[in-house]
Amino acid sequence: MSTNNSLKGGKLITDWRPEDERFWEEGGKKVASRNLWISIPSLLLAFSVWMVWSAVIVRLPEIGFNFDSGQLFWLAALPGLSGATLRVFYSFMVPIFGGRRWTAISTASLLIPSLWMGFAVQNPNTPFMTFAIIALLCGFGGANFASSMANISFFYPKEKQGSALGLNAGLGNLGVSVMQFVVPIVILFAVFGSLGGDPQVTSTGEVFYLQNAGFIWVPFIILFSVLAWFGMNDLANAKASFKDQSIIFKRKHNWIMCILYLATFGSFIGYSAAFPMLIKSSFPEIDALKFAFLGPFVGAIVRPFGGWLSDKIGGARVTFWNYIVMVLAVVAVMFFLPSETRPGSFTGYFISFMVLFITTGIGNGSTFRMIPVIFRTLHEKLGTKNLLVEARKEAAAVVGFTSAFAAYGAFFIPKMFGSGLGAYGTFIVLIVFYIVCIALTWWYYSRKNAPYPS
Repeated sequence: MSTNNSLKGGKLITDWRPEDERFWEEGGKKVASRNLWISIPSLLLAFSVWMVWSAVIVRLPEIGFNFDSGQLFWLAALPGLSGATLRVFYSFMVPIFGGRRWTAISTASLLIPSLWMGFAVQNPNTPFMTFAIIALLCGFGGANFASSMANISFFYPKEKQGSALGLNAGLGNLGVSVMQFVVPIVILFAVFGSLGGDPQVTSTGEVFYLQNAGFIWVPFIILFSVLAWFGMNDLANAKASFKDQSIIFKRKHNWIMCILYLATFGSFIGYSAAFPMLIKSSFPEIDALKFAFLGPFVGAIVRPFGGWLSDKIGGARVTFWNYIVMVLAVVAVMFFLPSETRPGSFTGYFISFMVLFITTGIGNGSTFRMIPVIFRTLHEKLGTKNLLVEARKEAAAVVGFTSAFAAYGAFFIPKMFGSGLGAYGTFIVLIVFYIVCIALTWWYYSRKNAPYPS
């Protein structure tokens, strides 16, 4: 069968060999790029819906909802809890259902929380429990990341996976920043006219259309669900049952990478969810929504750079030094916080937090670059038959599962900040955790004669 013919005739590709240079140049690259560039905006929408509560909660008290700060932090944290839990299942869906089908279905599922939120915020008598359920359903968006990353990993050869996964994740992660930038604008006017419902009026006379925080995503969700269905592909050689993929739970390096990715992506998404409320609580004179979107923006935009740099000099080396900078950035953030003895500095705090967001983005790219290399080495040592196929399937499952594990950062970090630990206590816990990750990375992957250099 010729290369060109193997890529024609339907949405299911039965012969996929990205490691074959001729196959890649004669059509494989074009197919992979098409799937990637439909995947990216679909994932961006998923992140926008997942984190939308971080922008909504700061406005709820102003329009008549009598929720205390603890309840508001719960609404910021619950999408992280459900998103992380659902990722465990989503990480195995692509080899079972196919990447095209699952991307279309999972993207369309975002309509449920988006529409429900839009209607719920228009009624000031809507109970907290209803908002909590909607927040949990926003976890559909967070779960999409696991299946999206696993899917794209199948399309690219090993030496290009760092850049491809970095683009998919980095531009997808940009959805958090896009949401935190767009929502404060679209809630100011009737985007959908009378169809969007009546405005909410605050006690000071300000007018908001908070329902637009949910409704604004609906037409785009419909568009990219259709594009995914008709424009993406399923790969026959990516098929695997849950039983086939469950071998990863016996792999030590799956669990180590879960810890390492929790420190990077868990920090990125946790800080993204908590950042508006952190600014509001530490520097109440600052309008948090004017600045909060910049953190997720810089973290997302540098993620492809982390993948590219890791392709050039090695993921483990980038990850090791990145964790060290993360520790220093957290120390700087703590230094600029207001306390009983000093007023603090928002400028210093904000700049330090931007450095911290940048390190989470670079680390997100570098840790994901490590996974396919580690599992290729593992299967070489095991002498696995069909090494490339089996290593690719296993690495894809690990990519999905580690993203599920790390997503719990979206729940625990906001809850830690909202607990008795407070800002200082939470940052100290995170510093200790980052130091553990430095040690793990050095011992297993980055030191001279490391058993699995990556």
